[in-house]
Amino acid sequence: MANCRLLMGNEAIGLGLVQFGCRVAAAYPGTPSSEVLPAVVRFARQLQQPTYSEWSVNERVAAETAIAAAWAGRRAACIMKQVGLNVASDPVMSAAYTGVRAGLVLVVADDPGPHSSQTEQDTRLFGLFAKIPVLDPSSPEEARRMVGTAFEISERHQLPVILRLTTRIAHGREGVEVVLPEPVPRFEEAEPEDGKQQRVLPRDPGRWAATPRHRYSLHVQLVEKLRTIAEEAAASSDNLRSGPECAPLGIIAAGHAFAVTSDLLRLLGCSESLPMLRVAMPHPLPLALVQDFQARCERLLVLEDCDATIELQLPDRRRVHGRLDGTVPAAGELDPEALLAVLLAALERADLPHERPPQPLQALMEQVSSPPVKPPTLCPGCGHRTTFYALRRAFPKNTIFTGDIGCYTLGISLRAVDTVLAMGAAVGMASGFYRVLAQEGRQDPVVGTIGDSTFLHAGIPGLLNAVYVDSRFVLVILDNGTTAMTGGQPTPATGIRADGTMGKQVSIRALVDACGVQFVREIDARDVRGIRAVARQALEYTRQPDGGPAVIIARYPCLVANRGLPPEDRQRVEVNERCNGCELCVTDFQCPALSMDERQEVVLIDRMLCVDCGACLQVCARKAFVPVDPEGGAK
Repeated sequence: MANCRLLMGNEAIGLGLVQFGCRVAAAYPGTPSSEVLPAVVRFARQLQQPTYSEWSVNERVAAETAIAAAWAGRRAACIMKQVGLNVASDPVMSAAYTGVRAGLVLVVADDPGPHSSQTEQDTRLFGLFAKIPVLDPSSPEEARRMVGTAFEISERHQLPVILRLTTRIAHGREGVEVVLPEPVPRFEEAEPEDGKQQRVLPRDPGRWAATPRHRYSLHVQLVEKLRTIAEEAAASSDNLRSGPECAPLGIIAAGHAFAVTSDLLRLLGCSESLPMLRVAMPHPLPLALVQDFQARCERLLVLEDCDATIELQLPDRRRVHGRLDGTVPAAGELDPEALLAVLLAALERADLPHERPPQPLQALMEQVSSPPVKPPTLCPGCGHRTTFYALRRAFPKNTIFTGDIGCYTLGISLRAVDTVLAMGAAVGMASGFYRVLAQEGRQDPVVGTIGDSTFLHAGIPGLLNAVYVDSRFVLVILDNGTTAMTGGQPTPATGIRADGTMGKQVSIRALVDACGVQFVREIDARDVRGIRAVARQALEYTRQPDGGPAVIIARYPCLVANRGLPPEDRQRVEVNERCNGCELCVTDFQCPALSMDERQEVVLIDRMLCVDCGACLQVCARKAFVPVDPEGGAK
């Protein structure tokens, strides 16, 4: 292949969306899905395709944008991680009933493990619940190709289709040819007889604006569509069947579990003697295909990440082993180590011959499964650290700190985050804790922290509600000017769009004011003393008879997104003889550049990690940190 490149699975999907004629792609960043939309932007430019790409304010808006485009007759996609699908679920569920005109692909990345998510939820089960077809690729190249399959199924049956990934597929790499396929047929409808230009959305209120009575008939049509899709899926070449026709044990596998199982069976020397069926579409499950395979095996082992989606749909589970009977672990990722243990136990139970895995493989797996434990921490120079440090000193020990989803979740280690539930929940939970305390006549402070992107994503309704019901708490918006945790994507507050062009900036301060908050202060996130003073003022305001919720906007740009500190903000620091080894700066401030010299009982500065932010100058009461000029002389 002349133009073959080693692409990440997410990049391969971005390429596939461009190759197969996606015209509108909307997303909200979330690991492990974040790299898909930037790949769409890149390949659309490279292949000169007119694809509009958008970082939406949240997953619901992304879904609604893509659904509208598909209703208007243009292939569309929305991209998110599995918990983002929860946010988008209302319009997505409804779109299954109304259907679409042009193809609509929902790219959803699951996170077995989980590596960077609140839950291990299985999007295939969401597809089963929502009655939406689901495709489950087992490699990056297959994921790219299945984008085309998803668009074809979507348009043939006028339904949205979910392309479900897992972390290993999203972040795995494979050689992919970067070329345009055959021209994609443009969605066309018959020209109106009067010759007038056709509306982008034909009038059909019984479908696009259906009342409950109409929704019933749409539901009946949806059930019939799924039955037809299941019949088609049984004959799909994406399903793979290998090994003998009949055996004491057969394996059904899907997605990443299929790819790993195939490799392990070869290592165990039984890939030719053990029948295996790979299912490409876990919902609607091609039951005719699955039941025929099951009938030829005395026992069946089902291997799938993250949950028992295929297993649950089997009408006869008497001879089936998987997650439901404990043969496969009920939680956690099916990585090579976990799958090897399951396969060895199943082969021995079925008394089937096999080779022992090579010793180096076992040793490697033991090494991989027991990596050195290193607690996560905020980056050196991060403004969140100084803010959390100041907040913990501004409020008493009985303070309840509600946190949120983002890199600032690491405020847990700084003892300034007590709760983390879901995107935007810091605000609503702060209101809920206040209500409980108020009922008991207590004035324990309640302080919520939320990032700028998360506030714009899901925090505004909670703040609006808090003003409406007069909840009294302090909300700190940690504004670092980016969506840092998922790779530094821009937010509406920056005004930068997905393709790098400038849109309109959205003011967080103006949004807070519009919610009706009367106490709003903006401050440098590195100013420990200033934050402590403002935080106490905010708490006092919440306790006034005419008070209400108070908001502090603590601002400092993310150093990773901005490639370090600007020269004017740098301050080199050294440790002097006043250091007595109390470890306060190491244990409480937790800057990665600071560590203890156990022999001399003094603090050391790691110059490889230190970014010269000078924040430690505000930490030590003994003034053991002193500023120096770049040549090393004391100032």
